[in-house]
Amino acid sequence: MTNLVDKTILKTLVPPSALNTENFQELAGKAVLENIAAGKTVFKQGDTDRHAIYLVEGEIQLTSDRSEAIVVKAGTDMARHPLANSQPRKYSAVARVDSKITRLDSDLLDILLTWDQMSGIEVGEIHVGGNEADEDQGGDWMTRILQSKAFLQVPPANIQAMFMRMEEMPVKAGQTIIKQGDDGDYYYIINRGKVKVTRNSKTGSELTLATLGDGDAFGEEALLSEAKRNANVIMATDGVLMRLSKKDFNELLKEPMLSWVSNAEAEAIVKGGGIWLDVRLESEHKNTGIEGSINIPLFMLRLKADTLDLSNKYVLYCDTGRRSSAGAYLLGERGFQVCCLTGGLVGRGGG
Repeated sequence: MTNLVDKTILKTLVPPSALNTENFQELAGKAVLENIAAGKTVFKQGDTDRHAIYLVEGEIQLTSDRSEAIVVKAGTDMARHPLANSQPRKYSAVARVDSKITRLDSDLLDILLTWDQMSGIEVGEIHVGGNEADEDQGGDWMTRILQSKAFLQVPPANIQAMFMRMEEMPVKAGQTIIKQGDDGDYYYIINRGKVKVTRNSKTGSELTLATLGDGDAFGEEALLSEAKRNANVIMATDGVLMRLSKKDFNELLKEPMLSWVSNAEAEAIVKGGGIWLDVRLESEHKNTGIEGSINIPLFMLRLKADTLDLSNKYVLYCDTGRRSSAGAYLLGERGFQVCCLTGGLVGRGGG
């Protein structure tokens, strides 16, 4: 029988403790206890294993050829965080006494955190709209879309391909376009009509979040984060939508807006005046943040984007690159100069 980590212990760990109930349960079902005999090596300096390893019981000694040994004891604040989480590993870890650990897949953990932090309303950041006269005349939705900051970084050839690959979708009032909990499959732009964005509460009631009209876009949240749809989108009027498949969205819109840099390139950007931006949780940043970086968790980026300087260049990072790529897309839509650290902190190595 598989011996899982007690959920009350898992709830004390950073960042698993920050997950919502559903994602926490997903992680808890995979958090297996592993017995480590005294003297046994957990990992060696230089290893790359893509696991966040937590000490649940006992003591672990961390040793490095560059620094003094560090002893981590279960139940302490240090043990709430993953053991020497930078990869390749900067330390070797050996059990001082019989101990217990759990190895959490770094990618799974980061996916769950990304889902959590991207769980804002299922509404795109493009909002150009038009005046009432434009709406009465039907307006030129393509022109309005092209005026959006979101497309300034997309190559003209990609925009042309996007319009060519979009499917026209006539819709009726009351028709459900996106259902909360479904997989993300399309990105939508409203050619003509209005939609209502709602979310189902835990009590079963429906909360209206927004109303969108001609030229507005929605649906990219789930595509960016590989998450389930986090809201419903229902037609408020008859109309016409244009939709782009997930594959085409990633190829034509997402990737062109993302710039990946190596650690050496990132350091050069920062040396030249750029700024490190950590999009992880505050607790993660305090434990393993890059010196001199600022911290705005992914879920706060929309609210705090106006505190950033458009004239600066920002190098976004997280543990694996997943959260930072979602953050870079959101900031890129607003016209910021952004790039992402390839592989995140896990792939940063010795820096």
